[in-house]
Amino acid sequence: MSYTKAIAVSRAPMLALTAVGAFWGTFAASVPDLKQTAGLSDADMGLALLFSAVGGFVAMYLSPRIGALLGRRVLPVSGALLVGGYLLLSLADGFASFAAAMLFSGLMVALLDVSANVRISVLEERHGMPLMNVNHAMFSFAFAGGALVTGIARRAGYGPDQILPVMALAGLALAVFMHEGRQWRGSPPPDMSQPAHLPWTLILLTGGILFASFIGENATEAWSALLIERTLGAAEGTGGFGPSMLGLAMGVIRLCGQAAARWLGEGPLILWSAVLGVVGALTIALAVNVPMAIAGVAVMGAGMAVIVPCANSLLGRLVRPDQRSLVISRAWMVGFVGFFVGPSMMGLIAEHLGLRMAFIATALLVATIIPSVLTLMRASAARPVVAE
Repeated sequence: MSYTKAIAVSRAPMLALTAVGAFWGTFAASVPDLKQTAGLSDADMGLALLFSAVGGFVAMYLSPRIGALLGRRVLPVSGALLVGGYLLLSLADGFASFAAAMLFSGLMVALLDVSANVRISVLEERHGMPLMNVNHAMFSFAFAGGALVTGIARRAGYGPDQILPVMALAGLALAVFMHEGRQWRGSPPPDMSQPAHLPWTLILLTGGILFASFIGENATEAWSALLIERTLGAAEGTGGFGPSMLGLAMGVIRLCGQAAARWLGEGPLILWSAVLGVVGALTIALAVNVPMAIAGVAVMGAGMAVIVPCANSLLGRLVRPDQRSLVISRAWMVGFVGFFVGPSMMGLIAEHLGLRMAFIATALLVATIIPSVLTLMRASAARPVVAE
């Protein structure tokens, strides 16, 4: 498959995922400073991050309606609104303002993220080519870039009030180019001749995989910098290399995942990726020095890399085209509960047992992907693939 063609076909959603990745990378590397500025304990931080999950959950529920209302403008509009997340975070000086910033950011990030994934699924069917992994690779590279730039800026003495507004301008520039021309076509209207019920077995199986994957990825994004700087005693700014390595590893593996998905199939690829994710989380938990922790983050990133895009792609092919937008958004709602559980779980465990035990708990949760994907593989083998 030509990467050039894939980029040309999916330019708008690819830029949307790039904006999402840059936001989370910048945020992840800024966590130590944001936490200190807002005066939050580990438990407070976990609770504040919960507001992001609440916002995301609401956005995912509403995304099919918002997408239908805005049409081809949904990506640039939500991308432009995400700029507000950067600015609100740069002004947060206490729990209330930080939680409000996370709520707004969660709303905008989730709307942009789900809308981009639905658009990619439509384009995959329309052009008959895999696009999920290469698009999610751009998310990962942007995440790595945002984390790296932020880490370097922190080491140079800049704070969130200076870094975040600059990154907001970059996000606004990306939003401008998310516009699609008049040739844009969305999902087909509902087929009234077909049953209206949703395939909840597939939704719940995929949602379970997304749930564990989001916890694993989110835990490493948000807490690896703290583990490196606080638990291992690294210099300020060094923690940013953790999230940066996560994004870099995920980006490289997602590019390779384009070919691997064709060779192995999405199900087996998810299975072995989950095993790798467990190994990575345990390596982070047991790290005795910074290089070992960063190596664990790289292994974790390699494991988590293709799970979400492969699950999206598999689900998108197994449902009717007219149901695709709603089904994917509902699976993401189930999976996004991981953002409710993950931040609070990590914060509470870190508060009482330390960050090492928090990453051991993460490894156990990632391991639940294995029985879920085995069940989904059996279900998909017995179910005909739906073509557009």
